[in-house]
Amino acid sequence: MKFIHLSDLHVGKIVNSCPMLAEQRHIFKQIIEYIKTEKPDAVIIAGDIYDRAIPGVEAVKLFDDFLTDTANEDTTVMLISGNHDSPERINFASRLLSEKKLFLCGSFNGAIQKVVLTDKYGDVNFWLLPFIKPISINSFFPEKEIETYDQALIAVLETANIDYSTRNVLVSHQFYTKAGLSLIRYESELTPVGGLDAIDSGLIEKFDYAALGHLHGEQSVGAEHIRYAGSPLKYSFSECQQKKSVSMITLNKKNSLEVKTLPLTPIHDMREIKGKIEKLMSSEVVSLENNEDYLRVLLTDEEEIMDPLNKLRSVYPNIMSLDFVNSGRNNDTDDISIDVEKIVKLSPYELFAEFFLDIQSSGMTEEQAEIVREILEKEEEL
Repeated sequence: MKFIHLSDLHVGKIVNSCPMLAEQRHIFKQIIEYIKTEKPDAVIIAGDIYDRAIPGVEAVKLFDDFLTDTANEDTTVMLISGNHDSPERINFASRLLSEKKLFLCGSFNGAIQKVVLTDKYGDVNFWLLPFIKPISINSFFPEKEIETYDQALIAVLETANIDYSTRNVLVSHQFYTKAGLSLIRYESELTPVGGLDAIDSGLIEKFDYAALGHLHGEQSVGAEHIRYAGSPLKYSFSECQQKKSVSMITLNKKNSLEVKTLPLTPIHDMREIKGKIEKLMSSEVVSLENNEDYLRVLLTDEEEIMDPLNKLRSVYPNIMSLDFVNSGRNNDTDDISIDVEKIVKLSPYELFAEFFLDIQSSGMTEEQAEIVREILEKEEEL
């Protein structure tokens, strides 16, 4: 069974006031070419189809074009909603479209949606689990106590009665992590306070492959078969060093997995340049790379410069960000004020959860969280 794993398309994304639709259209064309040449049995999109719950008309049209082009290649398409998507909008016409091998799973309705595809080794069960929160699924499990994301996932998987002796693929959009593992995270992702949404990746180890969405960097979570495909484009300058790609997965007989990444090339790369304005504007530096790339410019000049942005844009038209980094300027004031504003709004428990995630690179277990709550409650009583 051969399938393409995509996620976090964020169709309609705007980065630093710059619409990404043209870049996304360019990337989608490359993905369609890979579908034509690789001829996968399925294409999986693991959530965050759009960048916002109510996408713009152009974003909807672009994604419609992409789905149509994909369907024309006679491949099965499976997609789930992410935390950026509107579940109801993703669900629209899903029952009708399933007859056309297009499976849209926008919301959890008490059971994981299963799609079965068959190859020469037998059936492969694809389990489609859209983004869930504990509070959103409590009504489906009134007999269970569900307060954490771990508990929510356990309840959902228990209800599915999955036969792990067969081949199973999970499609999920959550923050999976593993104790002691530092996952790559970026500014373009929504990051809940303290990693309270973290789920132990050990809960999904029995799947033959876990096609994950949510993190924008392509990476595995403790094991090769538990993977984030990452976003197909760079959506923040923290991703400058990332190489974006399509994940091509081949699932042979049980316990036989092949992972291949296929490169994606944007129209304009996203990168950072640093130095004095005179040097950066010299033909020697400008000619080194594409001067029309999306840029973050870090100026090191000590003296004041009149209208530096427009001067730089005369040679670098797509500057997205301009900062000064020198001894005469306090460059971190805005960041500090933002952090302070965030901190004063946090409860003592949230502050500790944030600290725990920073130190351990994973969220607290339910047992640890309960101990912290009890300690804080006793402190309040004193």
